[in-house]
Amino acid sequence: MRTLDYQLVVVGAGPGGYQAAIRGAQLGLSTAIVEKEPALGGTCLRVGCIPSKALLESSERLEQARDGLADHGIDTGDVAFDLSRMLARKDKIVGALTGGVAGLMRKHKIDVHAGVARFTDGGSLAVGDDVELRAEHTVIATGSAPIELPHLPMDGNRVVSSTEALSFEHVPERLLVVGGGAIGLELGSVWSRLGADVVVVELTDQIVPGADHDAARALARALSKQGLDLRLETSAAGLSVAEDSVSVDLDGKKGRTSERFDRVLVAVGRRAYTDGLGLDAVAIETDERGRVVVDANFATSRPGVYAIGDVVAGPMLAHKAEEEGVACVERLADVAGHVNYAAIPSVVYTWPELASVGLGERAAQAEGLDVRVGKFPFQANARARCHGATEGLAKVVADATTDRLLGVHIVGPAASELIAEAAVAMEFSASAEDLARSVHAHPTLAEVIKEAALACGSGSRNI
Repeated sequence: MRTLDYQLVVVGAGPGGYQAAIRGAQLGLSTAIVEKEPALGGTCLRVGCIPSKALLESSERLEQARDGLADHGIDTGDVAFDLSRMLARKDKIVGALTGGVAGLMRKHKIDVHAGVARFTDGGSLAVGDDVELRAEHTVIATGSAPIELPHLPMDGNRVVSSTEALSFEHVPERLLVVGGGAIGLELGSVWSRLGADVVVVELTDQIVPGADHDAARALARALSKQGLDLRLETSAAGLSVAEDSVSVDLDGKKGRTSERFDRVLVAVGRRAYTDGLGLDAVAIETDERGRVVVDANFATSRPGVYAIGDVVAGPMLAHKAEEEGVACVERLADVAGHVNYAAIPSVVYTWPELASVGLGERAAQAEGLDVRVGKFPFQANARARCHGATEGLAKVVADATTDRLLGVHIVGPAASELIAEAAVAMEFSASAEDLARSVHAHPTLAEVIKEAALACGSGSRNI
């Protein structure tokens, strides 16, 4: 077995891992990265964020061509789509981006080791049976995997995770989505636009659990209009798989029913992925959910070993992992690194989109804060009218005493882009008045944020 020495070894080449490796190389550390998959980029790039957004974009354009152009005086006639070409475009985008990550590794002279890494008793990393990596600093960035439910076993064909749901060869006639979070709603939207009858069951009393209640309600209204059958306080109690369908027992407010579907997508969340890593060999502590326990500097219970991203506590978001990877490596290299967890945005990329940063109204109240709220609908925004996209609203939550921004929530067109303004404002500890008095170009969609912030200070403009 060859033994190689590095100052930094990163396990996992997802967004958090490859950003950590790049930052380490930039800071002059001899760096290596280990990845078990044949392509770099992690779940997000290969079978998550990127391919799902490619399909969302394609299906949104299909919907626009079918139903959204007539009002503009554009007649398209019958519109058809080719699923195989749509999937091929998705795969081409993924291939280009994974290749780009590999190029970045070469550019920064980062050694890439292919295989499954596991800790040895001595604290080094064995990669397969051929290579041993010894490092001054090791960063665990192994990400997450879909949660599997024992009573809803996934077979990769009729009952699937998000990975398989990105590549159905045919549009299912009926698709059941178990879980009303971002993943389920996004993929449910894709297949609904392509012609599937989509039912989404969510155990809690709102879709996107954890989102601000007004935002979740606005998104639910919009998705219901589009044809998604959203069933709240409903669970999938069990299923039976036949050759060409799946029979599912659904427990809802009116009791249990049994319904048949072509496919079932189980999207109830993700779990920290440390399978085969050998944490026990080096006595690295994990919590009750299998996440690696770290301190404020991302250090684990094993000296010299750190962890970031989905494998530790906090929101499972690619950009959160990226920021943690950079901050972690900067700190171990004695460079100031910081992550402001109060200003991390999250997005559901449906149409309309839901984007949030900070606390929702009820979450702030649950923390004992006295809050003021301002709302403004896209229906009253001139640019949204021109776009023909008037569903949704912007909502600003501020501290009633200090006026400091606590959270901003947007449901509407381009919400994923608009939320960056709010994230920057919160990063600089802005007040609602700061946001309200900042000059916004007219007409722009961003004016909904300004108006909601104005409404936070005075109900007279709270339309």
